[in-house]
Amino acid sequence: MLDIVAAIFATAYCAAQAGLLIGPAFLRGATKIALFAATAVWLAVVVAVYGLGVLSPGTLGPFPVNLVPFTLFLAILFGAWVLIPQARDALLSVPMPALVAVHAGRVAGVFFLLLYFDGRLSAPFAPVAAIGDIITGAVALLLVPLLVLGVKMPKLWLGAWNAFGLLDLLTALTLAMLSVPGTAFRVFTEGPGTLVMGTLPWIFVPAMLVPVDLLVHVVIMTKLRSAPRVLGAMAMAG
Repeated sequence: MLDIVAAIFATAYCAAQAGLLIGPAFLRGATKIALFAATAVWLAVVVAVYGLGVLSPGTLGPFPVNLVPFTLFLAILFGAWVLIPQARDALLSVPMPALVAVHAGRVAGVFFLLLYFDGRLSAPFAPVAAIGDIITGAVALLLVPLLVLGVKMPKLWLGAWNAFGLLDLLTALTLAMLSVPGTAFRVFTEGPGTLVMGTLPWIFVPAMLVPVDLLVHVVIMTKLRSAPRVLGAMAMAG
């Protein structure tokens, strides 16, 4: 039952990420359609590969199978951000409320706790990632309506939240890597480790959700550098 609920939520979250980033971006309609289609194809490939067991845990020996889509998608996203000026400009054109809203779904970090209590995910990764994501998502849910309404706030507030959310992801990634069974660098050896993150529907987390969240944190950080010290309606629009 937990997997079914997670599958529904993960699919909806992936769709929301795409909608929030592609929909309001300054792009031609045809380009937006192509990007939505590319996102759907990527998710379909992930489902096919992991659903058919092509990259099931242990297929690559001690190498974590969830690192394959994570590394590939992360390289695509940040490669576009660094090497393609049009992609960078499009992302920077996304309004701040939409960028912050991308992270609202991270309240679903509660799933990590449920997996931990179900004996399918180990500590410290599960509780640390869960608490960090829940806090990041909850604050995002508070910030979005304020940003939409143009309520003035110090840039420092948004910057501190963004830094916390980024640090949470980097910490979770580090703990996840140090918990992979069978690797020479595993530090946290008790429990099942993070093998479940290489299976459906949990593979959606490293295959799309986390790479997109990492990129959006960088986009927000870049926009804040040129923003005034006090943010208001005009600063939130673009």
